[in-house]
Amino acid sequence: MSSSNHTLVMFFFLTGISNVPEQQLPVFLLVFLSYLITLVGNMTIFLLVCLDHHLHTPMYFFLCNLSILDMSSSTVTMHRIFVNFITGDTRISFFACMTQMYIFASLTSDELLLLTIMSYDRYMAICSPLRYHTVMCLKFCSKLTAICWVVGFLQVLPLVVMLSRITCFKTTEINHFFCDIMPLIRLPCEDISTLELYNFINGLILAVFPFFLTFIPYIFIVIAILKIRSSTGRRKTFYTCSSHLTVIILLYTSLVCQYLQPDSMVSKGSNKLYSLFNTAAVPMLNPLIYSLKNKDVKEALKRRMRME
Repeated sequence: MSSSNHTLVMFFFLTGISNVPEQQLPVFLLVFLSYLITLVGNMTIFLLVCLDHHLHTPMYFFLCNLSILDMSSSTVTMHRIFVNFITGDTRISFFACMTQMYIFASLTSDELLLLTIMSYDRYMAICSPLRYHTVMCLKFCSKLTAICWVVGFLQVLPLVVMLSRITCFKTTEINHFFCDIMPLIRLPCEDISTLELYNFINGLILAVFPFFLTFIPYIFIVIAILKIRSSTGRRKTFYTCSSHLTVIILLYTSLVCQYLQPDSMVSKGSNKLYSLFNTAAVPMLNPLIYSLKNKDVKEALKRRMRME
């Protein structure tokens, strides 16, 4: 499409994860398996928290919301891989593309905000245990979680609206397996300086700012752990927040590789791999990390299995 052509774009074409025909089936099976593990793992965590009264605590309330976010973000991205492979049609309508980008970006923002709240939950539990149950009551946790969901979906909306109003694109081919912001923002052939500025500011608000807010409580947590005299006490205290810290490191590492590296340092193929890790591997690993490293979750699972 030339720069002078301002015809309304009706469809985009997704290149997918790989263009090599021999790799299509193995990639599909691998992604499908990871998606099933993601659904089963996160649904198990969700049901355990809902059904087992021993897990009706703030930490597991947040973990339940995290499971919902992981299942939703995987579904909204992975379904395009399944549809494209089964039908062989790589087209996605303009409206569907904008919708997918909006939902995925909003869910990612929600997850970053939720992880920030979870770090303060761990801070209260370790550094101020006597006030923990008074401050982190269910009503307060519900309000914090609702704010995360609302802010995440509202913050991304102006960016999607600005991008959806663009009518001139260099090409209708998106070199990705789903409609993500960065591949789309490179396609317009008109001035998008306002869009790029808002995307930059939005990234600071929804990624960099939560990053610092997430790790600041851990400074005080580490100080509190170091004050514990017994090595057993230190290990036990650190164990209570190790799962959350592991999830944070995984998510932020994948996001940095996916969005913050200069184009000159990242090939188009490797950027897809970073995106695949963020959309398929991280949501799959989260429930495994929390179940394998969490005694309460394992005991709750044993209780439900005995009841069956």
